[in-house]
Amino acid sequence: MKYKVTLNGKTYEVEVEKGKAILLDEYEALAPAPAAQAAPAAAAAPAAPAAAPAPAAPVNLAAGETVAAPMPGNILRVDVAQGDTVKAGQILVILEAMKMENEIVSPKDGTVAQVVTSKGAVVDTGAPLVIIA
Repeated sequence: MKYKVTLNGKTYEVEVEKGKAILLDEYEALAPAPAAQAAPAAAAAPAAPAAAPAPAAPVNLAAGETVAAPMPGNILRVDVAQGDTVKAGQILVILEAMKMENEIVSPKDGTVAQVVTSKGAVVDTGAPLVIIA
């Protein structure tokens, strides 16, 4: 079977037979031709411009102990707000990684100095989530 695969702007023609792959040709990918303009009567109303994301609040790491993401994932829930008093072991954030919900807990008693993340955010390992004073 012959396949055409486009990867990073290059197109590769590959032939695969009984577990062996042979590169037949490699060339620059062509940009797709622009679609024909639809008749004005069939055109949909223009979509409202997407709101620009709000600039992230500056993180003041000197304000206390930073609770960081132990792994990359998606923030499903934030259970604290700035100014909340927390106890050691209290759940601060629920982080979903690899279809598992992970409870991120407070390492000490204190007050939430800053909530750096928000529900729906995608974070990397070591990203600050909450700062506890």
